[in-house]
Amino acid sequence: MARVFVPTMLQATTGGVKEIEVAARNVRQVIEQLDERFPGIANRLIEDGEIRSNLAVAVDGEVARMGLMERVGENAEIHFVPAIGGG
Repeated sequence: MARVFVPTMLQATTGGVKEIEVAARNVRQVIEQLDERFPGIANRLIEDGEIRSNLAVAVDGEVARMGLMERVGENAEIHFVPAIGGG
């Protein structure tokens, strides 16, 4: 099972849950499972069928370049973090 670490900004949506395990093969399935357990959380993570532009997803410490289709291993660690812009 993959471990998802819920960022502080979303913990109100999860009732304070900071970490959860899900069975998923990609980031889309991770979000679907989170939304089943915490209805509405997907709206905070996805916009127009993509990860929100103000968020980044890290799978095992690497930014998910394939977005929702990024593969998730059986023992993966997934983090949703605010995206950092630069200029």
